[in-house]
Amino acid sequence: LRRNFTMFRILAVRIRPALANGHGSRMISTGTSACYSNERPPTPMIDLEDKSIPIPEYKEKKNEPLQLQKSRLLYQSRKRGMLENGLLLSTFAAKHLHGMDSAQTKLYDRLINLPSNDWDIYYWATGVKATPKEYDNEIMSMLKDHVKNNNREQRFMQPDLYAKAN
Repeated sequence: LRRNFTMFRILAVRIRPALANGHGSRMISTGTSACYSNERPPTPMIDLEDKSIPIPEYKEKKNEPLQLQKSRLLYQSRKRGMLENGLLLSTFAAKHLHGMDSAQTKLYDRLINLPSNDWDIYYWATGVKATPKEYDNEIMSMLKDHVKNNNREQRFMQPDLYAKAN
C-alpha cells in the first residue's frame, strides 16, 4: 500500500504539482465505495432551449420509396450527435426498422427528425419527461419498451451495420 501511495505522489507531481502537497484537489479514493456511492446527487437534466439559435425545420420527404426511407432512417438512427441516442436508436432500428410498414416508418421518421432537441427524445424514451401527444404513438411505446431492456442486452456499441436483421 505504501508503495502504491508513493507511486501516486510521483504521478501527481508530474501531472499536477498541487496534488503532491495535498493542495487544490481531493485525494483520489482507491476504495470501491467512491465508485458505487448512492449518495451522489441525481444527474441534472440538460435542457438548453435557446430560442435565439435558429434551427431549420425538418421537411418530410414526399414520395420516398420505403426501402430508401428505411436506409435513411437507419443512418439517421446511428448518427445522432450524442452517444446516448446513437446507442438507443441504432439498436432500436436494427431490431425493429426492417419489420415496420409504411405508416410505422413515417411515425419513426417524424419521431427522430421533428423534435429540434435530441435530449427531448432521450428524456421521453427514458420516462424522465412526459411524451407530447404528437409523439405518443405505437413507435414511441416500442422505443420505451426497448429502452427498458428487459432482456438485459449489452448495448455499449452500435450494432453491425451489415448484420442480418433479427
